[in-house]
Amino acid sequence: MRTYSSTVLCTLAAATLVLCAPPESLARVKQPTAPAASDAASKILLTRRSAAYWRVTFNNPPLNIVGPDEVRRLDEILDQIEADPQVKVVVFDSALPDYFMAHYDLLQPLEASTNMSPGPTGMPAVPDFMVRLARLKVVTISLIRGRTSGIGSELALATDMRFASREKAWLSQFEVGAGFAPGGGPMARLPRLMGRGRALEVLIGAQALDGDLAERYGYVNRALPDAELDGFVDALATRIAGFDQQAIIDTKHLVDEASLPPDAEIAAGWEAFITSVQRPGAQSRIKALVARGLQKPGPLERDLNKHTADYRQ
Repeated sequence: MRTYSSTVLCTLAAATLVLCAPPESLARVKQPTAPAASDAASKILLTRRSAAYWRVTFNNPPLNIVGPDEVRRLDEILDQIEADPQVKVVVFDSALPDYFMAHYDLLQPLEASTNMSPGPTGMPAVPDFMVRLARLKVVTISLIRGRTSGIGSELALATDMRFASREKAWLSQFEVGAGFAPGGGPMARLPRLMGRGRALEVLIGAQALDGDLAERYGYVNRALPDAELDGFVDALATRIAGFDQQAIIDTKHLVDEASLPPDAEIAAGWEAFITSVQRPGAQSRIKALVARGLQKPGPLERDLNKHTADYRQ
């Protein structure tokens, strides 16, 4: 696996030093106490349906927000998947009917994210997780019901297959509307899935796509009627779990070689996020969203893509 270059690591370290100093950092917004790391296991559940078939369930109400503690929990789960000799397929789903994953935690100081230890690839924690997830030997499937944006969309894009509720799924990258670049690698993955023009529409238009449109664009494999979604994904995962493990590994490896972006492209997205979210324009937009209910259940989060376009200085 490609490692993160020392030049890029030094660049990120310099950015981290800047984060601690500027008066416009997110730390000026009164922050809730960060959850204890031990709480993260209850917010992201790992269930072994069988030795070969596992489930990872996001259970962090009300919005399935993901921050540094949850990223660490996801890393722990990847460690277990990588170390287990029997698992063949892992499904990611949500216990919340209205949210697969809203977005990354924007109410914590950015130092909480940039100070996380680099992962096994040598990259910072978030791009490290995205790269490791995409390159797992096991098959990964996202079962998407409810809204997913930001890091939720990026996690789904890093899985091998995505299946969405036709009536209840909404997928997006909202970040450009809030004044900053996405950080989990969608600029590298979306053009390879749907082409350059549609990728730019999703990323820069920053509008939410329903299940049917997401299917037409190639954002997801299929959009299914909500009543059929769980059964379809479970049947597919069970089918894969019964196949020969080495045949799965060999086939996925060759598909990965033909289709995954270079690791450096995922790392570049994180650098763009770290740089852009510190700019005054982004700080102003985020603070306006916080004042209107960001990361609280309510109309702003239910239609975040619309409300990011309402900003006026």
